[in-house]
Amino acid sequence: MPNSEPAAAEVNFDGLPGPTHNYSGLATGNLASERNRASVANPRLAALQGLAKMKALADRGYAQAVLPPHERPDVFALRALGYRGDDASVIASAARDNPPLLAACSSAAAMWTANAATVSPSADTADHRVHFTPANLVSHFHRALEAPTTTRVLRAIFADERRFAVHEPLPASPQFGDEGAANHTRLASDPEAPGIELFVYGRVGFDTAAASPLRFPARQTREASEAVARRHGLDAARTLFAQQSPAAIDAGVFHNDVIAVGHDTVLFCHQRAFVDQETVLARLSAAVGDAFTPIVVRDADVSVERAVASYLFNSQLLTRAGGGMLLVAPAECTEDPAVGAYLARLVGSGGPIREVLTFDLRQSMRNGGGPACLRLRVALTLAERDAIGANVWLNDALHAALVAWVEKHYRDRLAPADLSDPALLFEGRRALDELSALLRLGSIYPFQRSG
Repeated sequence: MPNSEPAAAEVNFDGLPGPTHNYSGLATGNLASERNRASVANPRLAALQGLAKMKALADRGYAQAVLPPHERPDVFALRALGYRGDDASVIASAARDNPPLLAACSSAAAMWTANAATVSPSADTADHRVHFTPANLVSHFHRALEAPTTTRVLRAIFADERRFAVHEPLPASPQFGDEGAANHTRLASDPEAPGIELFVYGRVGFDTAAASPLRFPARQTREASEAVARRHGLDAARTLFAQQSPAAIDAGVFHNDVIAVGHDTVLFCHQRAFVDQETVLARLSAAVGDAFTPIVVRDADVSVERAVASYLFNSQLLTRAGGGMLLVAPAECTEDPAVGAYLARLVGSGGPIREVLTFDLRQSMRNGGGPACLRLRVALTLAERDAIGANVWLNDALHAALVAWVEKHYRDRLAPADLSDPALLFEGRRALDELSALLRLGSIYPFQRSG
């Protein structure tokens, strides 16, 4: 990395959409996913759209890295559920007997790496290592399949145990439902100093009488968030817990990053994001200090429903070299009249957000994942970045290689019915075998380890 960079800075590790990107509508409570069920997807375009965002931000000087897709369909999971025969026979049997199960085992949802893990930087942890807890994602079967591969990928990239600690996922039980960094925000006035870590939960796992949504399930439990904080050795005085609004969850806010995003000392959120929101903001102000700047969007400006439809808050906040912040948003934000008008007023208000940059991420957005879903934030010192031996830093050469790789291996059309084609498995394996070598990750996939 360039020597002109600060000694510690946030790195965005973006997930690369996989070859089986499709619209099977698997995620309960994710309105975009449900609305686009059975539509025809374009995996090639999904990956190229994600790479275009990564490249544009890297060209602006932001530290940008890439995380690989997972192997799908997951024939190992299908075998664990009783299907027999060679790989093609397993897929054919599942397609005949239980198409929804095959769809779940074919999901490319690991592209949304905000759910990959919760990350605490070395400035915050007791042993001064960067800590990762891969999410167990137990709320949905198709996502719970991700945890083993996510753990291997993180250990392959963050392999230096003197600097990094990659834990096992939390126990896979409803009481410890953990959805990763999509429900976690770190605020800090100085990137090299200890920060404030805010964990947001939707329910209390061991208290069935606690307030909970009525329409859709709350995915993150308080117990999971507390366990991650203990594992990471966080200072209790600098660790806060807040509850998502149950009404917001019922409106489609399945993760906190659909209604709030924070960076440095700024929290950009809707007025209906949290239970007892005024108290939450007061606690954050006391913890972060005078520099804390909440930007609270009122219902009168943007309703929760419009925020969910446009994914206004599923945006990235990045510090600009020239001062102020950049909001990286989906193109849908400027296409919605109310959201677009609000953003124009926001940029012109003289506040910390000085610029809005939008991207066409429609292939991801139709499944309910915007810019913030596609990235895992990892604050690293220069020494920690230098300790990463994998070829994951996005530069001109890696971007060109990944574009060529996508164009070589990905289909440009995939309907849910196409998941029954066994050729899709073998196409994906050839692609991932090539990719793991390109990224210097070793044998991270089950098919590479089974023989």
